[in-house]
Amino acid sequence: MLVMNNSNNLSLPVIVAISGASGTVYGIRLLQFLLENSFKVELVISKSASKVAQAELNLNLSTNPTLLKEQVLSCLDSSTSKKEELLNVWAHDDITASISSGSYRTSAMVVIPASMGTIGAIASGTSDNLITRAADVFLKERRRLILVPREMPLSSIHLENLLKISNAGAIIAPACPGFYHNPQNLNDAIDFVVGKVLDLIGIDNSLFKRWREKFNLPALK
Repeated sequence: MLVMNNSNNLSLPVIVAISGASGTVYGIRLLQFLLENSFKVELVISKSASKVAQAELNLNLSTNPTLLKEQVLSCLDSSTSKKEELLNVWAHDDITASISSGSYRTSAMVVIPASMGTIGAIASGTSDNLITRAADVFLKERRRLILVPREMPLSSIHLENLLKISNAGAIIAPACPGFYHNPQNLNDAIDFVVGKVLDLIGIDNSLFKRWREKFNLPALK
């Protein structure tokens, strides 16, 4: 099994890729947290993800990177000059983008949510768009690649693809919210998943209550 290099310089950009699985809100929430906490972000949203965003969040997202950046910042209420400087947005098919090259330094890449189509393309090494190309770069450079699939049930093909990518060094972090923190609403469940992803990147956060933190639970025997 290949082991990825976990040395992480968080002053470098984080790539956030949103593909066309249900659960666009996870990617949007992660993006919001990163920008609000002054992390640099390289954002890619697939065509399918734009359609899902319309269906799930009533967001109309352009395929033009300039317009998309304005729409995302407006959606996040983050249209300050500082936030604009922190965020780079790329067209999903722009394979000339900086993040398509291993020479461009980044700290982590998160595909959130990761569709099974995107998972399959990454597993096969088919760099057919910027998301799958950037993921391929992370695998070959042994960088921290985190995939957040949101699908159920999973076929044998899905499971084999996930195992293949895991063996190549990526982290598979399914969007499975926990309940031990006693979520009070949907936002709590979303923040649990996003908080776990931030942990995997190496970013401190308090988006969810951790096990035995402020719970007064008896010790397990």
